[in-house]
Amino acid sequence: MKAPHRQLAFLALGAALAVPALAAPETYVIDPTHSYPRFSYSHFGYSTQQGTFGKTSGKIVLDRAAKSGSVDVQIDMKAVNTGLPLFDEHIQGPDFFDTANFPSASFKSSKLNWSGDKLASVDGQLTLKGVTRPVTLEITSFQCMPHPMLKKEACGANATATVKRSEFNAGKYAPHVSDTVTLNIAVEAVRE
Repeated sequence: MKAPHRQLAFLALGAALAVPALAAPETYVIDPTHSYPRFSYSHFGYSTQQGTFGKTSGKIVLDRAAKSGSVDVQIDMKAVNTGLPLFDEHIQGPDFFDTANFPSASFKSSKLNWSGDKLASVDGQLTLKGVTRPVTLEITSFQCMPHPMLKKEACGANATATVKRSEFNAGKYAPHVSDTVTLNIAVEAVRE
């Protein structure tokens, strides 16, 4: 091999080795002990009432290099907690969550929207009480880093959205009890 061709071959090899490997999608499993969907609504204009769901599961796939991914979340609607067991039972009835027929709700993403390296929002489909509607989760905070205790990569986020409960066949007492419900979701997930 002549000297110029040898130099070109070494340069090509060096360039190939210098190109970082393309990042692959990473799958994160939702940590049910640090993931809490919350909801709030106006009660006759007197106060803002709140509740949480204590059992959440699912997976989040992130490809930060390609600015893509997916979110798939399941919420156990029977794990609702308003702070009053009698009311928890009441809103699980047919006029509201109807957990006898629809024990879970789900959110499945259709698109992750990025602003630089940060996840800005997630478009997707919320299924509640057998009805599926488009919902956009606005991400108010997003962080991925090594978990100091688990010694694995972990990501966390806070998200918010508003929905109309009447669109999910759960509009009893509206407008006195607000039809608009604010969702606030804190989620943490650990890489598989």
